[in-house]
Amino acid sequence: MRIDIITVLPEILESSLNCSILKRAQEKGLVEIYLHNLRDYSADKHRRVDDYPFGGQAGMVLQCEPIDRAISSLKAQREYDEVIYTSPDGETFNQSIANRLSLFQNIIILCGHYKGIDYRLREHLITREISIGDYVLTGGELAAAVMSDAIVRLIPGAIGDEQSALSDSFQDHLLAPPVYTRPAEYRGWTVPEILLSGHEAKIRDWELQQSMERTRRLRPDLL
Repeated sequence: MRIDIITVLPEILESSLNCSILKRAQEKGLVEIYLHNLRDYSADKHRRVDDYPFGGQAGMVLQCEPIDRAISSLKAQREYDEVIYTSPDGETFNQSIANRLSLFQNIIILCGHYKGIDYRLREHLITREISIGDYVLTGGELAAAVMSDAIVRLIPGAIGDEQSALSDSFQDHLLAPPVYTRPAEYRGWTVPEILLSGHEAKIRDWELQQSMERTRRLRPDLL
């Protein structure tokens, strides 16, 4: 898989994309993640990529030309399954979307910034708009990092135990059950006896019941 991220602030992403599972997945050759500085595609001598919006609104808007150049340059080299724009008014990112995106070969993520991008780009070049929540960030870089992490960990081989990813919260529209580790007793706090029984079928039933109870209590909207 290949993920190309277009941004005006690549330095925000450099550390988060080169740690832990993301780093190991790249070292194993399971995924390639490339950062593209949008300013490298500017025709302006000062590498400017934004301008004032028509209509007198406050703030600045990312221009058509540098973004078009960046996307066109990438598309000239390979086919892309999606060109994603990180936008607060896009569809809300969730596990189902991450699952689907993890099956693709090549995706572009365009990080929004300032007041956003010229709307004509959204009409003609963007294939999907995604938000990570109902709030506004300074830019889409953190959203791109969140999506990349959620996607890459699903690629077979990215994590040591593939079953672990399949049992995470939201995979079956339920929250994950409680988890415990050694010691079995700490300060009088004990681990549920069923988890120490070694009876796998009963443990799975207990985990399902716990997942359903926690989801009803904490996230009833998922049911």
